[in-house]
Amino acid sequence: LPVDQSIVNPPSHCPHCGRRISAVDLVPFLNYIWLRGRCRYCRAPIPARLPVVELLTGLVFAFLYWKYGLSPELGISIFYASFMIVVFFIDLENQLILNKMVYPGILLAFAFSFLWPNPDAGATDILVDSLIAGAIGFGMLLLPFIVYPSGMGAGDVKLALMIGLMTGVPQVFVAIILAILAGGLISILLLTLRVRKRREAIPFGPFLATGAMVGLLWGQEIWDWYTGLF
Repeated sequence: LPVDQSIVNPPSHCPHCGRRISAVDLVPFLNYIWLRGRCRYCRAPIPARLPVVELLTGLVFAFLYWKYGLSPELGISIFYASFMIVVFFIDLENQLILNKMVYPGILLAFAFSFLWPNPDAGATDILVDSLIAGAIGFGMLLLPFIVYPSGMGAGDVKLALMIGLMTGVPQVFVAIILAILAGGLISILLLTLRVRKRREAIPFGPFLATGAMVGLLWGQEIWDWYTGLF
């Protein structure tokens, strides 16, 4: 996606030699180990990102099945998890949150909001709640983007709108605030350890993606725990 290639055509192939990958070499994670991290045909190294993404996706899918069973919530949560995993790794590597992903994601999150998390509410109530949650997520990152545009990308702001639609209120507050806190703490740590320089960009998308899933799965519980402190 970052290099504007189709994910359908041509089918899976080695980016170095262009050879189409056979079905026997497409077993997730295990084939990376079997091939010792190299293309069977040209022996070029396979990026370590591939088995990491495959293993992470499998573990997340298994957890979601354990949590929701065979249900509409499972299908919707699998879509969100897959989406956020892709956002996480693309932004981590390329510092890009792509419009070609976020715009369809916003539309689907809006549609899914009528099915989950409050399917028994009236259509009007769901519509109002979704728009409010989306506006909250969008607004929470729009203000810092306006104040300091070089510190945050427009893609982060658009993704926050989708996060609001997918989580609802009050979960959107949990998702965005956790992303901000985690991003700040890890950035300080990277700067302290001199892994990153002060003027070197640190992508915020991975923190938003992680916060979104935490907010979706446990946002209400975290919110109730926090408000119970007062």
